[in-house]
Amino acid sequence: MNNLVIGVDIAKRVFQLHWVEESGEIKSVQVRREKFLEHFANRALCLVGMEACGGSQHWARELQKLGHEVRLMSARMVKPFVGRGGEWSKPWDYAAIP
Repeated sequence: MNNLVIGVDIAKRVFQLHWVEESGEIKSVQVRREKFLEHFANRALCLVGMEACGGSQHWARELQKLGHEVRLMSARMVKPFVGRGGEWSKPWDYAAIP
């Protein structure tokens, strides 16, 4: 497993992924629900962080089957790192997770 950490914000149809490349470049990608597991099947093993919620348990198990390490965090742990004065705004959620 490499040192890459990916933050994931799950939603009904589109998941937000956020990570920082070794070069320091920040990457943000939207992945449709149907392509989520395919995206992780085609990349090197990494650590995936998600906010704990009803659907995150399912996705964590599926990612672990692919060999990725998954850590679920409560909203209380993620909230202090969210930008824009503490607003809980969806585009900023996933950036706070890794």
